[in-house]
Amino acid sequence: MDIRQVTARYHVSPQISAEDVAALKEAGYSAVICNRPDAEVPPSHQAAAIGAAAEAAGLAFEVHPLTHQTMTPENVARQAALVEASDGPVLAYCASGTRCTVIWALSQAPQQDPDTILATAAEAGYDLQGLRPTLEALHRG
Repeated sequence: MDIRQVTARYHVSPQISAEDVAALKEAGYSAVICNRPDAEVPPSHQAAAIGAAAEAAGLAFEVHPLTHQTMTPENVARQAALVEASDGPVLAYCASGTRCTVIWALSQAPQQDPDTILATAAEAGYDLQGLRPTLEALHRG
């Protein structure tokens, strides 16, 4: 697994497998959020398979598939609420971790300046400079 820390509480990664879930529990994660639509992956990596493994390991599991079309203010708020409601660190995954980082960045825009958000994303290995105009607009409110 290629887990990248965005904040102390929020981590992202590319697609995980059911076999990865026990290691996530051992690493101290309390919840897993699937941001990847099932249509992008084979049945062995779809949300039902990962969710069953998460449940068996005692982890909370949320299915919150995202695409460019579904990166709405409501979904940004939902993702932030899922992280906030968790009992500890959260791992969100998608194809590369980028969508998970983008939705985090959008959720932070009202509170943090774009430079801070973009620097945090870059430290995690994600170049979100193309998102700057949106972050600036959201920050100005």
